[in-house]
Amino acid sequence: MAAEIDIDRLVCIVVGVQLRAELGDRPLAYRVEQELRHRLDAALGKPPEGEPPRLSPVVITDVYYLNNEEMRTRPVISVGGPAMNALSAMLVDQLPTAVAIENTLVVQMDLELKDLRCAVWGMDHLDTVRAIDLFIAKGYLDQFVQGAVGRLEGR
Repeated sequence: MAAEIDIDRLVCIVVGVQLRAELGDRPLAYRVEQELRHRLDAALGKPPEGEPPRLSPVVITDVYYLNNEEMRTRPVISVGGPAMNALSAMLVDQLPTAVAIENTLVVQMDLELKDLRCAVWGMDHLDTVRAIDLFIAKGYLDQFVQGAVGRLEGR
């Protein structure tokens, strides 16, 4: 029997359930997952052999995330635009815009890290790729990690 999943250890990366989102945004989400895992290991240290990490990224669909109350308590990065990802559509009016390049891409997040939800997307797939690149290269992912680790450690 598989061990129970400790949702309190998860950091969610959410993609749309539509086929175009699965084909285009899910690979980007796995890239964010890899970058996030590296940064979390650096911030928290690798766990002892056989122990689970204190925080672990997971890629899930918008449908699962939005229909699971417990998951919605976790830090989250939404990948893909409002037309492809229902979480991004919800966050459009709920999160401040950290970066916007008109008619191209958007990074939405609370830079004070009181709200640990982000949305990263572009007007099309290539712009979403650029938005992810910017999110990682300009330190927004690092800032998000600081917030997630701070919450874990009670800061």
